[in-house]
Amino acid sequence: MTEKTFWESFKAEGETWVERVKQLVHEGNVRRVIVEHQGRKIAEFPLTAGVVGTVVAPILAGAAAMVTLLKDCTIRVERVEPSAPAPEEPASTTAKP
Repeated sequence: MTEKTFWESFKAEGETWVERVKQLVHEGNVRRVIVEHQGRKIAEFPLTAGVVGTVVAPILAGAAAMVTLLKDCTIRVERVEPSAPAPEEPASTTAKP
């Protein structure tokens, strides 16, 4: 089984982006969160599978502090989606003498 990786970006406006990231992490398919300011990466937070809310909260608090100071930041979220496994071919049913 392979994974399909894709990125989602949105502007950090007010506190709504924190709730949005929490929601995405809760879905369980977020690999990392990147905070960018004027096209430059300011911070990157890698997340592993099984991260619980108590671990994510300090990360988001730090990111929120940076975004508050810098303004006009973009949040990029790397997400993964497992692909469906390839169908298996049926075994040969030819009998050998």
